[in-house]
Amino acid sequence: MAESTIVLADNVWILVSTALVFVMGFTGLALFYGGLTRTKSLLNTVYMVAAAFAVVSILWVVYGYSLTFSGDLFGVIGTLKDAFLRTLEPGDPSPVAPNLYAYLFAFFQMTFAAITVALIAGAFVERMKFSAWLLFSALWFTAVYAPVAHWIWGGGFLAELGVKDFAGGLVVHATSGVAALVGALVLGKRREAILLPSHLPLVAAGTGLLAFGWFGFNGGSALAINAQAVTAAFVSLLAAFTAALVWAALEWWKFGKPTLLGFLTGVIAGFASITPAAGFVDLSGGLIIGLLGGLACFLAVVWAKPKFGYDDALDVWGVHGVGGILGTLAIAFLASEKVGGVKGLLYGDASLLLPQLAGTIVVVLYTAVATFLVLKLVKLLVGLRVPEEVEVEGLDAALHGEKAYGER
Repeated sequence: MAESTIVLADNVWILVSTALVFVMGFTGLALFYGGLTRTKSLLNTVYMVAAAFAVVSILWVVYGYSLTFSGDLFGVIGTLKDAFLRTLEPGDPSPVAPNLYAYLFAFFQMTFAAITVALIAGAFVERMKFSAWLLFSALWFTAVYAPVAHWIWGGGFLAELGVKDFAGGLVVHATSGVAALVGALVLGKRREAILLPSHLPLVAAGTGLLAFGWFGFNGGSALAINAQAVTAAFVSLLAAFTAALVWAALEWWKFGKPTLLGFLTGVIAGFASITPAAGFVDLSGGLIIGLLGGLACFLAVVWAKPKFGYDDALDVWGVHGVGGILGTLAIAFLASEKVGGVKGLLYGDASLLLPQLAGTIVVVLYTAVATFLVLKLVKLLVGLRVPEEVEVEGLDAALHGEKAYGER
């Protein structure tokens, strides 16, 4: 086994980061979404997140890693050379990140794939059949996540174009946000819209775990323990708190009262917005992205959704889609060479403008079309929505024979 390039300190950090990303998704996202859902469908929402992690993790090992990182076919997709990780030896360096063990790099990237699919569940809650969700998760991961991740992180045509996405503004947040919007339109509105969160303390706990995990999500994307990793984690928290305060101020101005739910949503909006830029911008860039992200996501959730009438139940498009796209485009203006080796327009270089814009357009359009086709296929095979009586009764009892709160 060749270990000459492996850096043990980097492996420790990325293993910790992998655990952080897993906790932020499997537990943090599940609690965050569950607390926002009606009590009678809370468990189904948590289950959707957990099931997505299970399905995608298995498929990642079977063929997802290989399609993303092994070889390249016309800049569009990888090959099946590393299906089942068959050419990777546990103790050898990763072909993609030689400072890391091969299995560790694959493990870390697996958590990104899983949380991307799990994020989409927030738009579909309280009305999608569980069988449809399982099938959608598998098909969407294959048709959307694997190719888009290859285009940008696996050496595909967008990487060749020079598109920058540090930790998933396009690969994770834009794809999940666009899929959520398309899915909400295809599924149609819920018969009973959520008026208030069923359990706000769960939302707060979920937000805390999401924020905790984001240090591994963004900081770990440096793939080493270095100055870029520290900067990415630092600017991420600054952006999150800036967006939260912006959201609270806008809510206070518009409605007369700042809510905890608004503040927590702002935290997530700030993290989503900074994610693509975290390894490219300095502290001032992080503050600017947090401010813009808080404003843009607030408008998407509070103004655009009611105006256009789509039922993105838990605001996946409004927070993750809008935030991820904004942060991706912001790289072209705010990137600092001292942080990530590239500089944006405000530092005298306009060369990132075209790649960032083109990459965003390509990913958004492809994701929208592919998601629509996947949903139509799922509808044809198993159907999409539960019957009206199930939706009214609640998905927990009807689909799983469980209730979040038993008899007292």
